[in-house]
Amino acid sequence: MFRKIGLAIAFSPRIEALISEARRLVKVFDSELVLIHVGVKTPELEGKLLEILQRLGCEELRTKVLWKEGKPAKMILQACREEHVDLLVAGALKREGLFKYYLGSVGRKIIRKSTCSVLTLIEPKTETSDFSKVVINGTQLEITPKVIAGGIAFSKKVKADNVSILNEIKMYGLQMGTASEDSEEEIAQTRRQLVQNEIEYVQGLLKTIDKGDLKINIKVTGGRWAVELARFCEKIEADLLIVGDSRRLNFFDRIFPHDLEDLLSTLPCNLLIIKN
Repeated sequence: MFRKIGLAIAFSPRIEALISEARRLVKVFDSELVLIHVGVKTPELEGKLLEILQRLGCEELRTKVLWKEGKPAKMILQACREEHVDLLVAGALKREGLFKYYLGSVGRKIIRKSTCSVLTLIEPKTETSDFSKVVINGTQLEITPKVIAGGIAFSKKVKADNVSILNEIKMYGLQMGTASEDSEEEIAQTRRQLVQNEIEYVQGLLKTIDKGDLKINIKVTGGRWAVELARFCEKIEADLLIVGDSRRLNFFDRIFPHDLEDLLSTLPCNLLIIKN
């Protein structure tokens, strides 16, 4: 699924945890690890990184270290393109004094412009994170078949215990469908039919996918999918949310945030964004 996994590193207190997380994924997917540091290469930093890699047992991996100088986001994205990275791993930051996570300007630029998938970890651990409860966005979008297929494949590899696919009833569809109906029973019936349509959509996609031994639940909700996904992840204490992004965001998306931007502002749990 991922032939090359990239990790953007800085010499911060979380460097060992992030490398440990990347090491685990590289072993799970039998990938090559590409470490990307934007900054001046010095003998001191090179020695420190080598020491960390040896301590974490990374010498057994196929590892490449890139030292870049320039604007962080631009250099990281350039390195990913040049090395044909399939998955870029990055860390999120906790807001000061709050139990909320956010991506700084570099993180947002990477996600907006990256052509490869991006995994954002809110609390990287040296013993590595557990992706036991996984939530996949099943909202009917162009990229959804790829998101569900990729989400199932990822969940199988990390041995998730529970996978939920959350779909959204389009509120305008419900409003149009019930506009001419008089009784509450007719409105309820229309809603039930819309829910069933969403379930059948996901079931149709799942028929073509090898699910292994995964336990998969299909949930349907109303409202904006980003808000509902965040609420659902918080409710079940999900470990990982998987969504798709089929387009690059532009200046107007920053002024009028769309659903993915909303998720980047809330980060209810670790986030895997599958790119088109």
